[in-house]
Amino acid sequence: MKPQIIARGAEAILIKEGEFLIKDRIKKSYRIEELDKKLRKSRTKSEAKILNKVSELIKVPRVIETDDKEKIKMQFIKGKKLSEHLNSLNSNQTTEVCKQIGQQIARLHDNNIIHGDLTTSNMILSEKENKVFFIDFGLGFHSKRIEDKAVDLHLIKQALEAKHFQNWEKLFNSILKAYNSQDKIKILEQLKKVEARGRYKHQG
Repeated sequence: MKPQIIARGAEAILIKEGEFLIKDRIKKSYRIEELDKKLRKSRTKSEAKILNKVSELIKVPRVIETDDKEKIKMQFIKGKKLSEHLNSLNSNQTTEVCKQIGQQIARLHDNNIIHGDLTTSNMILSEKENKVFFIDFGLGFHSKRIEDKAVDLHLIKQALEAKHFQNWEKLFNSILKAYNSQDKIKILEQLKKVEARGRYKHQG
């Protein structure tokens, strides 16, 4: 089957090749060539490493191989992007999806892994298993900080407000209910502070 570009972002091009997905990091002409190459290489390596670790904890595409340059070859997840389909799910499906999201974020955080870009655009509901897969760990990193975990939750809350404004509060509360992190109380306290800072900036 002929390779086909299925998405083009600011950082990478996603190419579907049969049962696989190739993530190819884009060259940045405004950066010094040598530095750009180094950055793309290290980010690719870092993302592949996090994906491999995370695959033992939650549902993510399996890394098949990564080259020495800027490409990651991974399993292609057949399914629906949550950003486009969450609003059309029935009540039971929505509850189950939110439960999976909350539990998976908690597992990441209990292992000190921050996704860094938690939005429904970076989640896929698989056709085969009806499970939520997290994708795009390009901004992922390791951290024990309560602040970083709170910011992760703040990101998903903002994404729900923007994309699913009709019932975002219900969705977010369902996610939090299932977010059974061992540091849940501390993280939610910090989340209030993160939100207060955001409001203050907005008013300023």
